[in-house]
Amino acid sequence: MPVTQPLITINPLEPIPLVEQIVSGIQQQIAQRVLRTGARLPSIRDFAAQHGVSRFTVVDAYDRLVALGYLLSRRGSGFYVAPVTPLQTAVTDTSYLERADDVLWLLHNTFRDVPEAIRPGCGWLPKDWLDQKVIQKSLNELSRKSGGFLTSYGDVSGYLPLRQLLAQKILGEIGIHAEASQLLITNGASHGLDLIARLMIKAGDVVLVDDPGYYTLFGLLKSMGAQIVGVPRGLHGPDIAQLEQLLHIHKPKLFFTNTVLHNPTGTSTSLAVAHQLLQLAEKYGFYLVEDDIYGDFHPQTAVRLAALDQLNRVIYVSSYSKTISASLRVGFIACQAELARRLLDLKLLTGLTSSEINQRVMYQILVEGRYRKHMEKVRNRLAVKRGQVIQALEQCRLTLYTEPAGGMFVWASLGHGRQAAEIASRATRQNVMLAPGNLFRPYQEPSSWLRFNVAHCEGDKVFELLSTA
Repeated sequence: MPVTQPLITINPLEPIPLVEQIVSGIQQQIAQRVLRTGARLPSIRDFAAQHGVSRFTVVDAYDRLVALGYLLSRRGSGFYVAPVTPLQTAVTDTSYLERADDVLWLLHNTFRDVPEAIRPGCGWLPKDWLDQKVIQKSLNELSRKSGGFLTSYGDVSGYLPLRQLLAQKILGEIGIHAEASQLLITNGASHGLDLIARLMIKAGDVVLVDDPGYYTLFGLLKSMGAQIVGVPRGLHGPDIAQLEQLLHIHKPKLFFTNTVLHNPTGTSTSLAVAHQLLQLAEKYGFYLVEDDIYGDFHPQTAVRLAALDQLNRVIYVSSYSKTISASLRVGFIACQAELARRLLDLKLLTGLTSSEINQRVMYQILVEGRYRKHMEKVRNRLAVKRGQVIQALEQCRLTLYTEPAGGMFVWASLGHGRQAAEIASRATRQNVMLAPGNLFRPYQEPSSWLRFNVAHCEGDKVFELLSTA
């Protein structure tokens, strides 16, 4: 007999897409044993009628639940609750990994080694753009030094001379006043974002993110059970009017935002918008997590929230993974002293220390001026490539969001009504890895936009594909 009452509660006014609400609702019913192994779910038609949604929405949700192992599809019979394995139960109860399924699939494919692939959609510089000799020289110098750092854990907060140097660097170059004790060295920016999220977010919390924004962050937050809500991104930063509406509704603890050479749009937050962001943070009592991983690609001095706020309502995160080496994994957090102590405790509990060898190598690169010279070359090279790629994209009749002032990313649209995901799927079959805009939306909403890494747009194949798409 068909079920006559709604199986779950769906709220069309919520910012969470209906498909996501259905998937989450049924997962909870299974986890709470309301739906037991072997139970038959309502047919697609019945579920759609009972919950006031389209059949296409139900098909999408049921398909996702089948892919995640929660449902079984029996041809001609319907959908049934799958046997729940102990592993599945553990994941559901503790880490919400299934909510990051799309991002995990993308990350696995991003790091899959396909030697002949062209990667205009990737988020890093080509190997031959990074100066391996800079790292080798520092490693050689370090290898000749004696000391317990080669075998010991090292300072939990991070190599003290590096933290002192970074405190000087962010003061002199950006204007952020911080003591070395307010800096915590991390294994890259992702580690820093993870520590902040673990400390300050619990399952069910609403967290604000850039829309479009950093898809790996979206996956991380979903895996923690957070409800992410996108703040529309404009040419000058987050849309302040819409942000205030969201703050009034949700009262979030955190807003993660990428201020300088934003990923994926290449825009930077203006001074006026930055001041308004800080005013709202004070008014509504939330923290701004400023991801500044691309800041050193900017050819001029750009606005940082942390410099205006002096780490009152801003937690500043940066890294050298994109600029010097992804393998070194050296990043840092700068924040209030008390918050730094709490993050340090969490770092101890979740990973003890980070590699002092890597930190000493990075210190040598910075203190001897090799980093500054390297970045000058990279910025100049990117400026030339960016101009070439922008011209080629316009010849392919793509529309630019803006012409970035620096960095590696260009954000361009195929045109209204055209789906970037379809183009990217066809491109993959030709070993061209594009980055469609839906990946940069909080819940993978359809998009006509593509992110291009200008450093990886070598040869004519990419533009030939786009011109015929």
